[in-house]
Amino acid sequence: MTELTKMQCEACRSDAPKVSDAELPELMRQLPDWTPVVREGVLQLEREYKFKNFKQAWAFHGKVAEMAEAEGHHPALLLEWGKLKVTWWSHSIKGLHKNDFICAAKTDALLAS
Repeated sequence: MTELTKMQCEACRSDAPKVSDAELPELMRQLPDWTPVVREGVLQLEREYKFKNFKQAWAFHGKVAEMAEAEGHHPALLLEWGKLKVTWWSHSIKGLHKNDFICAAKTDALLAS
């Protein structure tokens, strides 16, 4: 468990600061299984979780959805047979906010629960 899992998301407005180039490497060190990706010019965090079957992937999908709703911050979730791809980014700022790293860490913590 990282320090990020102990934090709560804050309301993110369109003028909220994006994670800086200086902050990004340190935050990524705390989330070694996540990959930064750029889609349509927007930096996002992504991880694919693998499972033995659809039912396990679906159950994890539900856990992630419940956590996201509790945090008030919602990812893109792609559920397929034996895997779930989770992508976090902050729509309002079109990039990464600390909230995305908090939720990515909490997503990892759900895997252990």
